[in-house]
Amino acid sequence: MDTTQLLLSTTLIVTTIFLIIVGIQLFFVLRDIRKSLNKVNEIIEGFEKVGSGMEHGWQEVLGFFGGLKSFFRVLDVIHRKKNGRHKQA
Repeated sequence: MDTTQLLLSTTLIVTTIFLIIVGIQLFFVLRDIRKSLNKVNEIIEGFEKVGSGMEHGWQEVLGFFGGLKSFFRVLDVIHRKKNGRHKQA
């Protein structure tokens, strides 16, 4: 082998080793990014659950006050009928 072939072979071997090292490091980086994205996804799902729970809670509160309002209307009608007064429009 002459010096040119030896130099090219050495360069090719060193370049191959560097590319293998970079590929392994890239694998680890992508794996860490995947773990981080999974954690972010879990956090976002938690916020969605809290938001939908609060929305459901507000609907229950509004439904309770609507029912309370209807109850007082019924009491008012019963009270007016008892006293002999009719509601004037």
